[in-house]
Amino acid sequence: QVQLVESGGGLVQAGGSLRLSCAASGRTFSSYVMGWFRQAPGKEREFVAAINWSGDSTAYADSVKGRFTISRDNAKNTVYLQMNILKPEDTAVYCCAADFSSWSPSATASYEYDYWGQGTQVTVSS
Repeated sequence: QVQLVESGGGLVQAGGSLRLSCAASGRTFSSYVMGWFRQAPGKEREFVAAINWSGDSTAYADSVKGRFTISRDNAKNTVYLQMNILKPEDTAVYCCAADFSSWSPSATASYEYDYWGQGTQVTVSS
């Protein structure tokens, strides 16, 4: 069993920055792929970013490339999402997720993930 708790969301103006954190407990954190997904009102959940166990492989949605950075600290059992140059269309509930399978191109797919956090709200005002 894995528990994931997100934090760091809030209200920010367009062009601003936020750093989300996801603290994990339970199984060995360093053994799994971590991902961030988001869901805006009335829209389906979408992939944002993913990172492999060592942190040397990452993947990003095209909409966030160059603005968002995913990272992890296995010693702290925490994964981060640094979000810069935020836009109103980034407004959503952001959730982190854990995937026990090996790193692969399917790390962008929500069905790959085994555990999910409750999410943290990010609101970007124009």
